Amino acid sequence: MVRKGQRETVGAARRPEVRLPELTPWEGGELEPDGDYDGLEFADLDLAGQEGIGARFMDCALRRCALDEAGLAKARVLDSVLEGIRGVGTDLSGASLRDVELLEARLGGVQLHGSVWERVVVRGGKIDYLNLRTARLKDVVFEECVLVEPDFGGAVLERVEFRGCALRGADFTGARLADVDLRGAAELDIARGVDALSGAVISPGQLFDLAPALAAQLGLRVLG
Repeated sequence: MVRKGQRETVGAARRPEVRLPELTPWEGGELEPDGDYDGLEFADLDLAGQEGIGARFMDCALRRCALDEAGLAKARVLDSVLEGIRGVGTDLSGASLRDVELLEARLGGVQLHGSVWERVVVRGGKIDYLNLRTARLKDVVFEECVLVEPDFGGAVLERVEFRGCALRGADFTGARLADVDLRGAAELDIARGVDALSGAVISPGQLFDLAPALAAQLGLRVLG
C-alpha cells in the first residue's frame, strides 16, 4: 500500500552502453602502478598478485583472466568489459567503475570498499563475500548472478536493481538507499541491516519472507 506523498514508481537504472573499438592484444608483461591502458584486450592471462594500483583501463576488455590477490586499489575502469574473470582476494578498494559490464565473474573476497560505481551491469557468475562497504552505487544492475554474503554496510545505493539474482546473507547495515528495486531478486536473504531498507521496493511475497527479520528488528515476539 502506498501512503500519501509516496511515489508509486521506482526510478529505473540507466544501463551502460559499452561499444568497444577494435582492440589490441596486451603483450606488455605485468601490470604497473598508475599504468595507462587504452583500447587493449587482456585475454586468458594470469594476473595473480600483480600490482596495478591506480591504473586506468579505458575501452578495454579483460576476458578469462585470473586476478587472485591482484592489487588494483584506486584503479579506474571506464567503458570496458570484464568477462569471465576469476580470483580470490582481488583488491579493488577505492576503484572507480563507469560504463562497465561485468559478465560471468567468479570472485571471492573481492575488496571494493569505498569504490564508486556508475552505470554498471553485473550479469551471471558468482561473487562470494563481496565487500562494498561505504561504496557509492548509481545506476547499477545485478542480473542473473549469485551474491553470497555481500556487504553493503554504510554504502549509498541509488537506482540499483536486482534482477533474477540470488542475494544470500546480505548486510545493509547503515546503508542509504534510493530507488533500489529488489522485486526481481530470485532469492532475498538479508542477514543484517533490514532497518536500512527504507528507499527500497520489494514485492508482497518478499515482505512475507522478511517478516521474521523485521519482527526481530522491532523487538516483536510472535507467539502461537
